[in-house]
Amino acid sequence: MVVSIGTLGQAANFCAWSAALGEQARLITRIGNDEDGRRLVAEIEAGGVDVKAVLSDEPTGAMVELVALAGKRAAAGRQGAAFGLRPEELDTEWLQGCGLLHIPADALFSEPLATASRRAAELARDQGAILSVDLSSADGVREYGGVRLALDLAMLRPELLFASEAEAAELGTPLEGLAKVPVVKLGIRGARVFDRLVPASRVVAVDATGAGDAFAAAFCSAYLDGATPLEAAGRAVLVGAFAVTRMGARPSG
Repeated sequence: MVVSIGTLGQAANFCAWSAALGEQARLITRIGNDEDGRRLVAEIEAGGVDVKAVLSDEPTGAMVELVALAGKRAAAGRQGAAFGLRPEELDTEWLQGCGLLHIPADALFSEPLATASRRAAELARDQGAILSVDLSSADGVREYGGVRLALDLAMLRPELLFASEAEAAELGTPLEGLAKVPVVKLGIRGARVFDRLVPASRVVAVDATGAGDAFAAAFCSAYLDGATPLEAAGRAVLVGAFAVTRMGARPSG
């Protein structure tokens, strides 16, 4: 089983793609006790994801993403209840059976969610699970601080670390020193694992929203099944290429 902790954005996308690929997937999050939260959880659960959500009086977060014909994107939104998830709100049973815990780095950028994510990592490791981290966004890494994030990653010791070229540049520290398997997502060029390039399929891109989450989900699924890093990357670029040919960040979107 794969588990992701974070918001109804990247963490939920990762879980949705994992479930679509045949994995048991669980999302740990915090939502507002409102119609938006209930609707989003219902949509995610309809895709086969087991959602463990703490209810809050704060509103559920919202994000609007605009996609131009040329494929360029712009996003705006508000942080919501998920960023208030506290470590004491985690139920240890939520991590039972976990084979891999995936943490989008935006879950490390603000408290108390960052401490809750680190606690989840401890609980997952106690289960024998491996840890995966995705750097999330270059803007987020820049605002948080590359050196600061690199120190966080050195403490977390993830087995898998995903980053785009822009995110890796903002981090400013070689990925190889922070994870057992560093993976650089190269968009239409494919991916780089260590010093090996895995090319992507040529497709007509419609919407790249969530493609990185699809890539990470496919890589993690294959890696858990015993694939080598290069084999996992080969599967991941295929799923990522499929993701950009359709609208929406999730397979059912």
